[in-house]
Order: sequence, then C-alpha cells, then structure tokens
Amino acid sequence: MSRRYTKEKLSIIVRKNIKKYRLMRKYTLQELADLTGLTHGYVRDLECLTIDKTPLLETIGKFADALEIDIRQLFDDTDVNESTCK
Repeated sequence: MSRRYTKEKLSIIVRKNIKKYRLMRKYTLQELADLTGLTHGYVRDLECLTIDKTPLLETIGKFADALEIDIRQLFDDTDVNESTCK
C-alpha cells in the first residue's frame, strides 16, 4: 500500500506554498526572514527544492503567522506550481 502523504511529499508541498504566499504578499526573502525570526539563508534554502530541508511544525507556524494565513493553507496541495532555485 502506497502512502499518499509521505514526510518528503508534505515537506515539498509546504515549501512550495511558503514561496507562493511570500510572492503573493510581495515579500522579499529577507522580509520574510525578519518576520519569522529566521535567517535569510534558511528561508532561501527552504524554498530551493533541490536542497533537502524539512521544516519543523513550529517553524511552519512561524511562516503561517508571518504570511497572515491559516497554517492549513501551507499543507494545501492544490494549485502549487513547481519551484526552482535562482
């Protein structure tokens, strides 16, 4: 039996949504880092899907608060575009 939501899949969904909502709010990486209390490098690496990072639930909550969204929106796997590093 195949699991629909593995840790890796959930991590990618959350990371793509963080970037999606950051761009919707027109926040820079640094602005989001400042709002969450995390470093610019951490936020940048988190959005870069080629780097293996899985945020803790507490960290996901910081992003939801900073982006002024319900934490459940970060787990929504509909309409999540592919994200690449720049």
